[in-house]
Amino acid sequence: MSPTPPAAEPAARGRWAIVALLAAALFVNYVDRGALPTAGHLIQDDLGISTSQLGFLFSAFYWSYALLQIPVGWLADRYGAWRILAAGLTLWACATMLVGTAHSFTVLFGLRLLLGVGESAGFPCVSKLLATVMPIGSLGRANGVVAFGYLFGPAVGAYCGGLLLVSSGWRTMFLVFGATSLLWLLPWARLRPPSQVLHVDSAGSPSLPTLLRQMPVWGTSLGHFSSNYTFYFMLNWLPYYLVSERGFSTAAMAAITGSAYLVNALSAISAGWIIDRMVRRPGRAALAYKSAMVGCHVGCVVCMPAIALGSQGLALGAIFAYQILMGMASPGTFAIAQILAGPKAAGRWVGIQNTIANLAGILAPAVAGVLAEYTHHFTAPFILAASISVLGLFGWVWMVGDIAPLDWSARTQAATARAARAPLA
Repeated sequence: MSPTPPAAEPAARGRWAIVALLAAALFVNYVDRGALPTAGHLIQDDLGISTSQLGFLFSAFYWSYALLQIPVGWLADRYGAWRILAAGLTLWACATMLVGTAHSFTVLFGLRLLLGVGESAGFPCVSKLLATVMPIGSLGRANGVVAFGYLFGPAVGAYCGGLLLVSSGWRTMFLVFGATSLLWLLPWARLRPPSQVLHVDSAGSPSLPTLLRQMPVWGTSLGHFSSNYTFYFMLNWLPYYLVSERGFSTAAMAAITGSAYLVNALSAISAGWIIDRMVRRPGRAALAYKSAMVGCHVGCVVCMPAIALGSQGLALGAIFAYQILMGMASPGTFAIAQILAGPKAAGRWVGIQNTIANLAGILAPAVAGVLAEYTHHFTAPFILAASISVLGLFGWVWMVGDIAPLDWSARTQAATARAARAPLA
């Protein structure tokens, strides 16, 4: 085998440096968005807000976050994701710091909306950059590394946030988290991006109506919504469930959930490496990615009832099995869209997908809470999560089809021809 050309190694190092910083950005993203739930009980006591108001503060983030996914995806495709991501991080870091100065529900609500505006830049910009700088054969590992960042963020945020809450109070925690987030801008500003990242070429990019007519767009969106529903349900209610129905102490609950997040993150980075090994063989991308997705969604259908109805030992085993399965599917959640859309449309495609997927962030916690209150236990919410997981199989397997770059020129021409044949109103 011939040695790697001297110029190729630095180029590869540069690509992986970008991947590392993108993973760091989403790590910060998840630490900052989880700060309010971590400190919620102290903020409630300090400012005298009700439980329902606290619920509104939790959900406010997802309203602005989901609403802006498509516009931010368009900005990333049109003006370049490099600068849009930096601007978004600056905004969300400042919003996080300002929470530490808030003294009313109204101000907190506005800052949660502002946090959602800033963090909406995260996934569309990251996907645009990965689709631009990474070859298809490396997207599994790249997305695995990025997934490790955002899946590990909640564990570190909860642990470090807890220490700051005990030692310095909730206001200091927000000030520290926000100020620390801004440090990410230093290496980002020093990194020299590839020319194709800064010089945006929109020629040949599909229009939004053309994107919306593609069945795979709706397939990845449905699949992502399905997995997000289970993820947000577990993220919000698992700690409460372990304490209230399984009888674990607060310390034991924290140890279980923290370990579960770590297992999820390690599974994601391992799965990315395995998928890339499979993708090296021609025509194996669909098999590699869809196998991970099928395994995840079928496994979730089994794990959810086991957590709700099994013995304590079986329930714990199912919790960790679920985390392994979710991590296994994480690289494909965005890599499939990046492969199909390519650099020309990855920002908007992921914007559409993430808009629909994050409706689960609004629905899952609320629906589970209503069902648990009505039935007085969590069996119904777990069964519902298992049922919704079945929908993901239709999205990823049937609606997505083959996993290969789409020919946007041909699809745009076909759309234009259909419009020309349409009868005049």
